[in-house]
Amino acid sequence: ENIEFTVKVSMMEIYMEKICDLLDPTKVNMQVKADKSKGVYVADLTERYIGSDLDVYDIMRIGNDNRKVASTAMNDQSSRSHSIFVMTVHQTNLDDQTCKTGVLYLVDLAGSEKVGKTGTSGHTLDEAKGINKSLSTLGKVINSLTDGKSKHVPYRESKLTRILSESLGGNARTALVITCSPSVYNDMETISTLRFGTAARNIKNKPKINKELTVAEMKKLLDKSEKIIQVKTYRIEVLEKCIKSTGGDVPVDEYSGLSLRQK
Repeated sequence: ENIEFTVKVSMMEIYMEKICDLLDPTKVNMQVKADKSKGVYVADLTERYIGSDLDVYDIMRIGNDNRKVASTAMNDQSSRSHSIFVMTVHQTNLDDQTCKTGVLYLVDLAGSEKVGKTGTSGHTLDEAKGINKSLSTLGKVINSLTDGKSKHVPYRESKLTRILSESLGGNARTALVITCSPSVYNDMETISTLRFGTAARNIKNKPKINKELTVAEMKKLLDKSEKIIQVKTYRIEVLEKCIKSTGGDVPVDEYSGLSLRQK
């Protein structure tokens, strides 16, 4: 097959519930949008087209250099934000012009922190509260997806869960890697992390291929639908004649007299 691929990447961080573009640090407090064609996305996020794996590593390095870190009592290079690296692969069949799109999210979550152990204060303490709030919302989303009772999933309660809504219970395959400390000093954090991972394992996604129909395929579907409409229209006409033959009244609707194309 004559196939063409285009690959583009972007990278962002969520810092104290604000989205920042890691490839253009001047873009801060960016907005999450949604529409039927693109799904959930971050408006005006910088995208770079790439041609090799080395390009990917270079962009990751640039993004990581722009991430916010701080020293705490538990980690001298503690991430103060969640980072999300997005790779979009667009596949086009040049023979029939069919298109398929796949998106890969690589997410590095900031570690859950017990404020008393980290020794944070002032601005760093506010950062820790922001981290723990978004992780708490992520936990609520996972619990809502797996408890079998919740009718509402609180995706919108944090920027992180809003952006990852497709990965969490949506049209995606998701892999989660959790890391724990072997130290007895961190036993409660380790238990909490393991419980989080256990709950996440119970999420069941049913991904499907994101394929865009060609004009020819859409026309074929339209023709098929119109044939079905014609059959049903004929059936209605037969039934109306039966009603009239028995002296009944046939209701008139606002679409009477319109052609199929007009409808």
